[in-house]
Amino acid sequence: MVIQNTNNQEQAQSWTGLAFVWTGAMICIPSLMIGGTLIAGMSFWEAILTALIGHGIIVVLMIFQGIQGSDLKMPAVKAAGQVFGKQGSKKLISIILAISCLGWFGIQANVCGMAFSQFLGLYQIDFPVWLSSIVWGIIMLVSALYGIKILNLLNYIAVPVLLVVCLYALVVSLKEGISPVFQHQPTTHLPFFSGLSITVGSFALGAVIAGDYSQYTKKRGDIVKASILGILPSGIFMILVGAVLAITAGTADITAVFTELGLPVIGVVALVLATWTTNAVNAFSGGIAICNIFNFSKSKEKIAVACAGILGTILAAFGILNYFVPIMNVLSAMVPPVAGVMIASYWVIQKGDKTKWQEVKGVNWMGVTAWSVGAIIACIPVIFSFFKELPQFPNQPLIGCIISFVIYLVAKKSGGQSKKNMY
Repeated sequence: MVIQNTNNQEQAQSWTGLAFVWTGAMICIPSLMIGGTLIAGMSFWEAILTALIGHGIIVVLMIFQGIQGSDLKMPAVKAAGQVFGKQGSKKLISIILAISCLGWFGIQANVCGMAFSQFLGLYQIDFPVWLSSIVWGIIMLVSALYGIKILNLLNYIAVPVLLVVCLYALVVSLKEGISPVFQHQPTTHLPFFSGLSITVGSFALGAVIAGDYSQYTKKRGDIVKASILGILPSGIFMILVGAVLAITAGTADITAVFTELGLPVIGVVALVLATWTTNAVNAFSGGIAICNIFNFSKSKEKIAVACAGILGTILAAFGILNYFVPIMNVLSAMVPPVAGVMIASYWVIQKGDKTKWQEVKGVNWMGVTAWSVGAIIACIPVIFSFFKELPQFPNQPLIGCIISFVIYLVAKKSGGQSKKNMY
């Protein structure tokens, strides 16, 4: 899920407020889907361990990125203005954000469309999933264009509703005992690093742009507390629920579970609310990213939002949900290298001293190259996995981040900053 900061006023933010932002981001339908995906190829404890390590990696990246944003009092796209250059940062992060938003919009609309079609099917109404996905995609898009403030308010309703629904489903699913969960044996095998990649990819972008939300938090310690307590409990809980439901009910689909319980309306309402409010923000964030990429004026913002929503809806109609795992793998390859370069610069070279930070005009090719090499190498196993006739390599979710980190450090130490690295 992609989240977007709508608070433009510089004001103090408590660690509890920031933690609630992260908790709200974790309590979503895709988190359940990840739990179901992990448990399909792992034992219960392997899935939980994978979730713990994956979210732990996310938390570490969030702490480094969040503190940098807090120190500099600026969002990620501006904080990256040193390592990527002002224009390089603006374009690079905006492109990643746009791709992520379009993908997430399509996934959420597809999830909603599938659930709604299944719900209507209970009453012998045949409504194709692709058409349902288009209808809900358009509804979500219109909401983003004309009702973003209302939908942000509804998000505070949708998240608690989904949490209560998940808790109820968990309690009911375990009424026969917890033994089947612990004794679960997967029918297929999901390698640990592949599961880790899926988990990291689910919130990699949120970790990289953590500074967008922590820039108003004054104390470094508050960011550490908010990141740990906002991500780990809620993130692992949702994956646990998804895993348990997949074992006991045969699916992590919350609407299917409540249909089995004879309460289909509750399940579909919770799912529609959760995807609807989240997707309106995805379209809005995607539109802003498109504006940054193409230098659109503020007056064309709604056109850009419409384009983001339409493209996302098309992806939903073509069944992007079927490619959920590959998408998570691609995001886990592309996004962390951004943090790798930024962490290398701010925390190793500058030793966390905000007075040493200085924006580079234009494009800093040293940073862009370091990110590109890391992202490309990390993407190779993902791309090769699409073609079974090619050699298969294990997917290492942090390899790109580490490579970009090292390349930037080596380049900086050996050559320093010169005019050849920018324009």
